[in-house]
Amino acid sequence: MRATAQVLVEVIDQARDELLAMTYAARPYPALTRALTEATARGVRTHVVVETLAGARGLLCGREPAEAFASVPGVRLWHWAREGAAHVRSRQHAKLAVADRRTLFLGSANLTESVSRRNIEAGVLVRGGEAPRRAAEHVVELQRLGILRPMA
Repeated sequence: MRATAQVLVEVIDQARDELLAMTYAARPYPALTRALTEATARGVRTHVVVETLAGARGLLCGREPAEAFASVPGVRLWHWAREGAAHVRSRQHAKLAVADRRTLFLGSANLTESVSRRNIEAGVLVRGGEAPRRAAEHVVELQRLGILRPMA
């Protein structure tokens, strides 16, 4: 058992080629910002999918979640581009991080300071096997299909 933030930083630190992450809410958090900055500096292709205030339709407040990554050079930010009335109540609520398609952290934690300071969160760390590869392939396919789109 470890703190969620510790596990997220560990996954980010292990990435050498590719890091894919998804979160609903995000706020600047120095430990995660530092780990992401170091990852991009060593050439890791880093993609983060976030919810938007518009997509959350009032369930998130304050600054856009994407702003949590504004100080991290090289991070590619994505969002779910909902279309049509069928998605009015939908949310991008996934919370995961995949490093090099070999390590997957899947859990309840958003990328916020609350992860380590206030909340009780749970997650599963998977090393090797099919799950990390398939999770990464799913995110990449959503990007390819235009379901996930780059932030403007």
